[in-house]
Amino acid sequence: MSSTQSPATGEFLTFTLGEEHYGVDILKVQEIRGYDAVTRVPDAPDYIKGVINLRGTIVPVIDLRLKLRLREARYDSLTVMIVLNVEDRVVGIVVDGVSDVVPLAQEQIRPTPEFGAAVDTRFISAIGTLDERMLILLDIETLLDSADLGNGPALEAAA
Repeated sequence: MSSTQSPATGEFLTFTLGEEHYGVDILKVQEIRGYDAVTRVPDAPDYIKGVINLRGTIVPVIDLRLKLRLREARYDSLTVMIVLNVEDRVVGIVVDGVSDVVPLAQEQIRPTPEFGAAVDTRFISAIGTLDERMLILLDIETLLDSADLGNGPALEAAA
């Protein structure tokens, strides 16, 4: 999905990363769980925390705070993992906290502004407006495709 078209209206799971509010299409969310210990994968980028065994499925876990180059990634009792079903893959993303599920109508969804080459906006599908808040709506497929999550030898070896 290019930044010139808005995503379809619908419901979005909102979550926080630092002070910012983000949203992901609720239809892609499989479950929300507390952050568990993960099994590290050798030679993985920093933002790939490792893998977990989720009822027999080996699930790669990405710390979204590190993937989006936010300042710090602290782990505490509020840290949450959102398990997503994206393009026939199950992936966990670590976020600071989950807020709620919000419906957004077409008039509440704005195209991503152009920042030029200085800012990578490929992962942002649109900006949602909700009362006084702005939600950064993530294009989770593009984000995860860029995370090098193919079923490479490192993930298969961890299984």
